[in-house]
Amino acid sequence: MTNAVIKVENISKQYRLGQVGTGTLSHDINRLWHRIRKKEDPYLKIGEENDRTAGGESPYVWALQDISFDVEKGEVLGIIGRNGAGKSTLLKILSRTTTPTKGNIKLKGRVASLLEVGTGFHPDLSGRDNVFLNGAILGMTKPEIKRKFDEIVSFAGVERYVDTPVKRYSSGMYVRLAFAVAAHLEPEILIVDEVLAVGDMEFQKKCLGKMQDVSEKEGRTILFVSHNMGAIKSLCTKGMLLEKGRLSFVGETNAAINKYLRAGLVESKGYYKNPSPRLESDILEIKVLGKDSNISERFAFDEEIRIVFRLKVSQKHFDALLGFRVRDQLERNVFTSQVPINKFVSRAGEHEIQVTIPSSILVPNRYEIVVGFHKVNVETIQFLEAPVQFVIEETGTDFFQYAGNDYGCVFVDCDWQ
Repeated sequence: MTNAVIKVENISKQYRLGQVGTGTLSHDINRLWHRIRKKEDPYLKIGEENDRTAGGESPYVWALQDISFDVEKGEVLGIIGRNGAGKSTLLKILSRTTTPTKGNIKLKGRVASLLEVGTGFHPDLSGRDNVFLNGAILGMTKPEIKRKFDEIVSFAGVERYVDTPVKRYSSGMYVRLAFAVAAHLEPEILIVDEVLAVGDMEFQKKCLGKMQDVSEKEGRTILFVSHNMGAIKSLCTKGMLLEKGRLSFVGETNAAINKYLRAGLVESKGYYKNPSPRLESDILEIKVLGKDSNISERFAFDEEIRIVFRLKVSQKHFDALLGFRVRDQLERNVFTSQVPINKFVSRAGEHEIQVTIPSSILVPNRYEIVVGFHKVNVETIQFLEAPVQFVIEETGTDFFQYAGNDYGCVFVDCDWQ
């Protein structure tokens, strides 16, 4: 017998581009006339697939089409997909902040949602007042909220500012308090969008730990949207993949992640060009080069990878550092490397600096680099989040027999005796 607390049946959501509602009075009247006669909405027969990369002729777009799934009590469902795949639209429907165009949802229990920074907060009220306001909205009594209040404020780390209007909070403080309220007021269903990315690493870890406790120890259900595959893998008991508004897969978490990554839904690119460089110093170009010195995105396990940075450097930044961090498809940091600019640069102007990643170290996987051009603790000249990516392909290495397993990030040829 099923113990589903969320049951979604053939949910679809249609939007008219550039309009609120159907956009015209004639369309509204036409829809009403069809509804009175118990006929199908005429505008449901038109509309195009939600492909943000392609143009179209119809003003109607299906953000979601025929989505059906169940979530059991205590499950943590990770929802993944490209930007524009329909993840946030689905969460808004489940949170009842918007209605589906067609289909039905059934929810058992109280729902707490954290969809974007400041959801449900009144900017002119203090943090204290917003805790009580949110608690009341969730159906909690005042004594219940009082009992949890100190724990909420402590978790959020905003004790000093609890009586300050939240409009004066930073986005990170906003999210900390909003998450603390949503997680501590004991909802049966907790819905969390990508907002945790606003917080610092320590707080993100704290949030993931709290969600794990809420699920495992309290038996509550969580829906979690994130682009961080490491967080999805560690937290979620089930995964769901959306692609262009349609349900592509729902099932075991690792299978959902692998399908997402292997279907080419994460693009690779071996070249970056700065569209608007700063006047003094900046990163102008980044190229990932293969053995033929051509820009490449795919490499064999036994190939070296060369990364060339073209920089503009002013005299005041000769003492800056250029560094990069390699990150794998699960958002794990593999290694970091940096170099002082003055090792190569002694005059102002444009310069190329090259770094080589040795062969036979990075295991077959998909990688991205995070780049920083900075003066330590003084100035960030440029910071680029994944401007280039590359793939180490499986070319018959010893790892082939472990396909589908997580065997780490690097291969180390240790001294065995």
